[in-house]
Amino acid sequence: MCVALSAPGAVGAFGGPMLAVRAGGRARSWPRAGSAGRGAPSRHVAPPASSMSVLALRGGQGVVEGLRSGSLTVGALYQQSFWVLALACLVVQVVTRARARRDGAGSDAEQLGAAELSLRNRFLAVFWLYKMADWLQGPYFYDVYASKLIGGLPVSADGVAKLFLAGFATTMLVGPFVGGLVDALGRKKASLAFAVAYALGALSTAANSLPLLYAGRFFGGVGTSLLFSAPEAWLIGQSRSRGFGAKLLSQTFGLAYLGDSVVAMLAGQLAGKAAARSGPVAPFVVSTAFLAAGAALVALTWRENYGEQQTEQATSQAEPAAKTGSTADTRARPAAAAGAASSGLLGRVGAACRAMASDRRIMLVGCVQAAFEGAMYTFVLVWPPALKAAVAAAAPAGAAVPFGAVFSCFMACCMLGSSAFSSAARAGVSAERTAVVMLALGCAAMGLATAAASRCALLALSLALFAFEACVGVYFPTIGTLRGKFLPDEHRGAIMNLFGIPLNLIVVTVFLSIGKLKTVGALGCATAALGCALLAALGLQREGRRDGAAF
Repeated sequence: MCVALSAPGAVGAFGGPMLAVRAGGRARSWPRAGSAGRGAPSRHVAPPASSMSVLALRGGQGVVEGLRSGSLTVGALYQQSFWVLALACLVVQVVTRARARRDGAGSDAEQLGAAELSLRNRFLAVFWLYKMADWLQGPYFYDVYASKLIGGLPVSADGVAKLFLAGFATTMLVGPFVGGLVDALGRKKASLAFAVAYALGALSTAANSLPLLYAGRFFGGVGTSLLFSAPEAWLIGQSRSRGFGAKLLSQTFGLAYLGDSVVAMLAGQLAGKAAARSGPVAPFVVSTAFLAAGAALVALTWRENYGEQQTEQATSQAEPAAKTGSTADTRARPAAAAGAASSGLLGRVGAACRAMASDRRIMLVGCVQAAFEGAMYTFVLVWPPALKAAVAAAAPAGAAVPFGAVFSCFMACCMLGSSAFSSAARAGVSAERTAVVMLALGCAAMGLATAAASRCALLALSLALFAFEACVGVYFPTIGTLRGKFLPDEHRGAIMNLFGIPLNLIVVTVFLSIGKLKTVGALGCATAALGCALLAALGLQREGRRDGAAF
């Protein structure tokens, strides 16, 4: 995400400042190389071999012994893991395409009409340019603020943490109102406004004034709300207004997040080169070029759509149905009536709340989103120290965690997850059922990560982290499809941002309590949140079965 949700300059509690990198709108943070960290032990006592073997897979003990003896380095382990995962991604793509040709289904593009393909391509071009800008800003979030001199003194770790929380607070407080404006003023205008707000936030990093830095975090928080509501709302609005089927949305979301993993890796390389040449502000400046390119495409290729248009259509459709006694669209009528009667920003937010309260399915989708993403951001905060402790226990003293290679592994796992979603959608598996399976696996993976972190078991922890990242790759296209299916389009932007309130509360609460929770406690909280998301997904699947829509 953006500076508010996806660039947490997490600091301190686990030893050392953390760099942040984003994935699918999410921040990934890790300790800076060479940072010692207050209160963090310089080396960890390795657990007994018996406890290590509890979580080691077959043959894994030999890898642990190789790490201890120095015959296998940690860097080589993760680099080899990356190539295995990359090969798996390639195999999955080849097999999927061969199966489609064998079944006569054709490629995703061949299954869409010319108009659908045009809409998909116009959305994806903007989406990837905007996400490239988002990714570029992540790796140097901590460094760019820590390098500032305010009153002749460098910004402290606590100062960076306050800037981080300022972005979160902005998204939580203004997000619902921004979402209302997205629906009322137009999704195209809102997508252009994102580029402006995010560019202002990026350019503010060149300042050495604390008020300007906080202003930049405010614009970053506003940009986050716009990025994760306006483009998606525009795509769904255009799809519905032109009568396109659900296949277009599922294919588009699957391809969007599959490509996002590739964009993330490219952005990381570009950000590193820019920072090496011109300092930590450079990646932020470079990101404005991608923002400008995305905004130009929006201005030239997108047509405007509004939530109000769908409101009027729903109301006009509801009236004849009421006269004839039809109940086919009874769930849509309260939302349509509320939207038609509402006026002003507060009225639109209130109408969105009433629309949520009138349909249990919307509430369940919101629970899935808030709980899963709350667990995901908690995972972002704690996986680096957990991995450092496991490496210290398994490898010789002084062994460093190759965060670049680990990040590449994460992205490959996300690609596998996105490919799995696309294959499931092509096979006719409903998004509700996919969500249930994904959340069950994610809950199990996070539980394994919690147990592995408590024992500093490197192999089990790494496998659990990889499995959860694969679930993340499944999650984003799944939740996009569910939002497209159940959220009323007239209040889509507002509702999507209302979902962010409990999400941000979870993240801020964990962030402020991280000193007491520690790594294992935070992972346990993430596991519990995933369990709540699973229960909500099961409820959503039951609702779908009742309506005859889930299978």
